[in-house]
Amino acid sequence: MHHNPILIENLSYTYPDGIQALKGVDLKIAANERVALVGANGSGKSTLLHHLNGILLPQAGKISIGEYPMERKYLKDIRNFVGLVFQNPDDQLFMPTVWEDIAFGCMNQGLAGEELNQRCYQSLLAVGLEPNEFRQRNTNNLSGGEKKRVAIAGVLAMSPQILVFDEPSAQLDPYSRRQLIHLLQSLPLTQLIATHDLDLVLELCQRTIVLSQGKVVYDGSTEKVLGDREFLEYHHLELPLSYSRPYCLVADAPNQL
Repeated sequence: MHHNPILIENLSYTYPDGIQALKGVDLKIAANERVALVGANGSGKSTLLHHLNGILLPQAGKISIGEYPMERKYLKDIRNFVGLVFQNPDDQLFMPTVWEDIAFGCMNQGLAGEELNQRCYQSLLAVGLEPNEFRQRNTNNLSGGEKKRVAIAGVLAMSPQILVFDEPSAQLDPYSRRQLIHLLQSLPLTQLIATHDLDLVLELCQRTIVLSQGKVVYDGSTEKVLGDREFLEYHHLELPLSYSRPYCLVADAPNQL
């Protein structure tokens, strides 16, 4: 286990159309932290997430994932170290059955036989799905919440040390959302959660990072920043529903950076 499994230094990234999505981002995320990443659409959240397992490589600045610098020659190791769960599970589930989908990543790691079966079995249990009931289910016939759990199970089966989530509660009904929150609370792994669901952030994360126009404008206490109406509105965010009563502000809220 690494003290700082994610270390980002002065990371910048510009897309081919000239849009600069990240501008000098510096972050450290320690082992077993569960950290929220919030910001308006276009703030750079997805671009940052895609740098964490090598979908995008740094144009300027440095990233270290565990002991590995973010370089092409280490991408296989980094992708085993970081499990990325996409916003839409349909982008992640592509095999005919649940079992085949969960096994796919492990097979690419070279696992087979009883070890492979145990990884798949335990990962389904970890996300609250009964293996004997779900192993032969067609992934297209699952509910939204079930698809999300299977997508997470497929990542867990690969034994990552870091989980990165892009809008994990998107498209979930209230019951499925509550189940997801309980699941994420139970996972003893470093987690970075990018989301617009600020009430979920309040429940899950003591630390919140706010991105705005490609820059980190806040990094600190979740309760402090999510209670500051003026700061949130300045960065095109709104108070969580649980804080949305008039004048419900937290003392000593952050100044704009």
